[in-house]
Amino acid sequence: MIALQVRDLHAGYGKIPILDHVSLQITGGEVVAVVGPNGAGKSTLLKALSGLIRPSSGEILFDGRNLSGWPAYNIARTGISYVPEGGRLFPNMTVRENLFMGAFATPANLKSVALEDVYTLFPILEKRGRQLARTLSGGEKQMLAISRGLVSRPKLLLLDEPSLGIAPKLVEEIYERLHMLKDKGLTVLLVEQNTTFALELADRAYVLENGRVVLA
Repeated sequence: MIALQVRDLHAGYGKIPILDHVSLQITGGEVVAVVGPNGAGKSTLLKALSGLIRPSSGEILFDGRNLSGWPAYNIARTGISYVPEGGRLFPNMTVRENLFMGAFATPANLKSVALEDVYTLFPILEKRGRQLARTLSGGEKQMLAISRGLVSRPKLLLLDEPSLGIAPKLVEEIYERLHMLKDKGLTVLLVEQNTTFALELADRAYVLENGRVVLA
């Protein structure tokens, strides 16, 4: 079953167009990668899908609903979770508080086993629970960002450059965990410049260049 379908999407910043006739689709349980050079529009695509920027035209269909133009908080409530490039943590909040923020749209999940699940995935976060996010290492910050995206129990995880600025050993560790999430059937749209890791993880990939899909 198709979870996400993007049809002829156009988006950008003000009068500056970035995405041009972008179309793609993701089946439930798939991991799909979007790769391409800097400035290709990869991060802009995720921002458009998550509601952080408004598409100028085209359709974003998720679970049969057209989300084009919806505000980000409503898109989050549909089951789409966005992990931005660089994590964008709340630096002066603790690890645990950052995790709570990830479940703002679905607070009932915090009463379930959502926190236990992310602590199982990244045990270091439980040990760092009372530590301020800004004091974490680069790899730990990325683990926290991914976990914050997971505590809402998303149907679709949008993941932007999880290997950016992280030591190679920690990148391997993070991708091991992403393989575990894939094995559990999580649907993921992954934007990544590290094509080796991305293509090893993904079922399929799209190549974005100058705002257009040039290869699938």
